[in-house]
Amino acid sequence: MPAESPQPHRVAVLALEEVTPFDLGIAERVFAAAKDSTGRCLYEVITCTLDGAPVSTDAGYRIHPAYGEDSLAWADTVVIPTPNGSSAIRDGTLQPALAHALTAAADDTRMVTICTGSFVLAATGLLDHRQATTHWSYTQHFRSLFPDVELLPDVLYVDDDTILSSAGGAAGLDLCLHIVRRDHGSEVANRASRSCVVPPWREGNQAQVVETPVPEATGSTTGPTRQWILDHLAEPLALPDLARHGRTSVRTFTRRFRDETGLSPAQWVLQQRIARARHLLETTDLPIDQVACDAGFGSGTTLRQHLRAAVGVSPGTYRRTFRHEPGDFGSRSAG
Repeated sequence: MPAESPQPHRVAVLALEEVTPFDLGIAERVFAAAKDSTGRCLYEVITCTLDGAPVSTDAGYRIHPAYGEDSLAWADTVVIPTPNGSSAIRDGTLQPALAHALTAAADDTRMVTICTGSFVLAATGLLDHRQATTHWSYTQHFRSLFPDVELLPDVLYVDDDTILSSAGGAAGLDLCLHIVRRDHGSEVANRASRSCVVPPWREGNQAQVVETPVPEATGSTTGPTRQWILDHLAEPLALPDLARHGRTSVRTFTRRFRDETGLSPAQWVLQQRIARARHLLETTDLPIDQVACDAGFGSGTTLRQHLRAAVGVSPGTYRRTFRHEPGDFGSRSAG
């Protein structure tokens, strides 16, 4: 008899009072888009409230999820999106029923927060002496309420094993894609990102974007050159050559490139080369030196330096970590 397919990983999204609708929908959108090569859904996502009753949103309407507190015990992962009405944000307290439900679930469940959802976990004590993040504008308030939490204010998200937290709402997208990548590898995460029409990954240690002005629109774009770069990553890519492809001067090309991407051409090329190397390490058995050449680093030594600076590990360690069967956080019913 053919082997049974493993059960989908179960995700419960907990809607609390005055939840932000955008943040509430992030987990369902990303995890529902995560499918294997046969099209099988790898996650089952439901939205719940603590008592099964409707809750208000901060957008002026109420929602009535079909599930209640039992979902927290059922779930392999619990997601807490931005809870603007929570007393945890106001004064660091939490209603006893919610605190009990979360601490009981956390015994064997992965806990994920989006934006100020980290206040809720911190109020339970689950973040004490652990790393976490929250929206940059709440940094000082968070620290005053929860001095025992190691808050990292300048990152997009934090992965602290079974507890993960993200900064603003868009960083929740990055965190959910990071979880898919951690559970199932880059191929699945990249397919999910394409389905959601978002970039495949941003590093968690990338700084939060704080009040960055939007560049003025210009009549030209470096988009075609960026695509050309991706098609020629293994080749030397000198700035004059890029400007020549963009049919402009080096100075104008550099200015336009930074306006459109927020990075210099060299920084952007390095990001793409690291992404290419990570993809090859996860999906092929190519020798490290070959991966380095195909990604444009030239040598394994150079790849090791840049990969360690970007993600903190060597190529070999990265491959052993991410080139695996679907991750450690499978459904409990699947063993």
